[in-house]
Amino acid sequence: MNVRELLQSKKEAIVTIDVDDTIGAAAHKMSAHKIAALVVMKDDAPVRIVSEKDIVRSLAEDGPQAGRRVISTLPSAGLEGIGPDASLKQAMALMTYSRHRHLMVTEGATLVGILSLGDIVKNLLSELELEKAVLQDIYMAAH
Repeated sequence: MNVRELLQSKKEAIVTIDVDDTIGAAAHKMSAHKIAALVVMKDDAPVRIVSEKDIVRSLAEDGPQAGRRVISTLPSAGLEGIGPDASLKQAMALMTYSRHRHLMVTEGATLVGILSLGDIVKNLLSELELEKAVLQDIYMAAH
């Protein structure tokens, strides 16, 4: 399975936030959608991902007033992304190397989706369950 196939199986909307919105607005949006990261957009182009970890660090450094700061003031974590035709192994390797739990999926300059480590783990567990069922069927047919 590749990244595109996994995204198609998710069927979840991409939740974004504008680079000029506040960190507090990002926290509220994450809470409302029950997600751990948002794609930050500037002029309809993805520029970064803001995660719960970014918000916690901001609160630790600035206290409660951190919620009033705009997202663009957060230290840049870089633009970690992957193409939709990449394999899930490539995505896992990139996440491991970059130490990020979320990746933007882009095709050219177009945002296609967001991939989380949890999405990949859920997919791997489903594949293992299927493999287990097939092996059990083979074993039962042989005995």
